[in-house]
Amino acid sequence: MDIEVLGAYGGESTECRMTCLLINGVIALDAGSLTQALSLERQAKVHSIVLTHSHLDHTNSLPFFIENIFDRRGPINVYASPTTIYAIRQHLFNNSTWPDFSRLPNHLLPSVKFHQLEAEVPVTIDGVRFTPIGVNHLVPTFGFLIEQDGGAVLWSSDTGPTVRLWEVGSLTPHLDAAFVEVSFDNSLQRVADLSYHLTPRTMAAELEKLDADCPILLHHMKPPCMPQISEEVGALGLPRLEFLRQGRTYSFAGRRVAHGVS
Repeated sequence: MDIEVLGAYGGESTECRMTCLLINGVIALDAGSLTQALSLERQAKVHSIVLTHSHLDHTNSLPFFIENIFDRRGPINVYASPTTIYAIRQHLFNNSTWPDFSRLPNHLLPSVKFHQLEAEVPVTIDGVRFTPIGVNHLVPTFGFLIEQDGGAVLWSSDTGPTVRLWEVGSLTPHLDAAFVEVSFDNSLQRVADLSYHLTPRTMAAELEKLDADCPILLHHMKPPCMPQISEEVGALGLPRLEFLRQGRTYSFAGRRVAHGVS
């Protein structure tokens, strides 16, 4: 299972792209930066998008991506919770903010097909198994256990302190890695708490709930907080922590992790 990091951040700057992973070249996990990171030719190969929640840093490129591949292939399959699908339809593809591509070119041949996800009910897309796990965020949000061919990773999505995600990760044999958010530095703890995000301090406390000896890949940093987050993460002295590298491809196959430059 190859995971290419198109965007690793919870905000945007010239160096930082918003959250988006590309799995095996054809499945996107979130859509913060699909169009910013991929050529038109590579965008045309993406056929499915799995959304964790409706916030803009996870859906930002979705309208432009759909427009880019419009009428070039069959419909794009979008997998999300009923709440997220409702938000996307009401506030994004609503013919006011952007055309409703779930009814274009017509309702019988839409450019987008929505598929509802239910908590802890797995769905398999091109041999990759996604198990949605509810986490603790401002809007209903799923983290995911992602598995293929003996490889398994845990994706936290956006979350404050949570429980079930770590239980599922701890029960997963041979977990290859956990992707864990850390959005704000410790000086912004109150902001993190109110917005249901983690700081290095609360992230370290969350990791105590995960009974798995695997690499921890940190993501969703807010760009202005990066220098301080980096210093505070280093001060924790936990050798298995590293920052998710934008533009890099990680390969997982049953406790073997390879890092390549895409």
